[in-house]
Amino acid sequence: MIRFDIITIFPNLFDGFLNESLLAKAQKKKLLKIEIHNLRDFTADKHKKVDDKLFGGGLGMVMKVEPIYRAVQALKKSPASLKLRRTSKTILFTPRGKKFTQKMAYEFSKFDQLIFICGRYEGVDERVAKNIADYKISIGDYVLMGGEIPAMAVIEIVSRLIPGVIGKPEFLKERSIRKAFVEYPQYTRPEMFKDWKVPKVLLSGDHKKIEEWRKKHGKVIEK
Repeated sequence: MIRFDIITIFPNLFDGFLNESLLAKAQKKKLLKIEIHNLRDFTADKHKKVDDKLFGGGLGMVMKVEPIYRAVQALKKSPASLKLRRTSKTILFTPRGKKFTQKMAYEFSKFDQLIFICGRYEGVDERVAKNIADYKISIGDYVLMGGEIPAMAVIEIVSRLIPGVIGKPEFLKERSIRKAFVEYPQYTRPEMFKDWKVPKVLLSGDHKKIEEWRKKHGKVIEK
C-alpha cells in the first residue's frame, strides 16, 4: 500500500476529488491511502499563522518554514506512517521545480509514503526546498494559485500505476512498449458522425495493420 499525505491550508478542496471514481474505490480496497492535513494544525501561535512578510521587501506573503517542518516531522513519525513506511519522500510543488514526467511517476509508485507540501501566496520559505523536500516538482511552465491541483495530478498519475487501481493489469500493459508509454488516438461507435469518419484500418480486423497504425500515430512517453 502507498500512503499519500497532503499538507495544505485548504483541505476542503480535496473532498470531491477523493470521494469519486477510481480513487475512492482504491481506498476502499486498501490499495492506497490518502490523508489531508491542515497546515494550521501545526502552528504554535493562537492565530494559527502560516505566512509572513518577505525579508528584503516585496509584495505578498510567504509561507513559513516552522509549521511545514512540524507537519512533515509529525507525518513521518506517526504510528500509521511507521507501520506502512519503508521509503518516505517529501515533495514540494513549485514553479521552479523539475518538470513532472511519467518516468517520475513510475519512480514515485515504488515508494511507501509520499508527503506533498502545497504552497500558497507568493510561495514557500526557501529553507523548505533546501532542507525538508526530497523533490521539487512542477507540472508545467505556468504559475497556479497553489499546490493543490499539482498534488491531485500527481496522485492520479501515480495511483493508476498501482496494481488493481484501474482494473485489469492488461489496461497498463497494453499501452507499454519496452520502457515507453504509448498513447494513441482511439475511436468508438458510431463509425460516422456528421462527416467525421473512423480510420478504415481500425475497422479492418487486421491486427497487424492496426498495431502499425497505432505505433505511427501514437505519442511515446518515456517511463
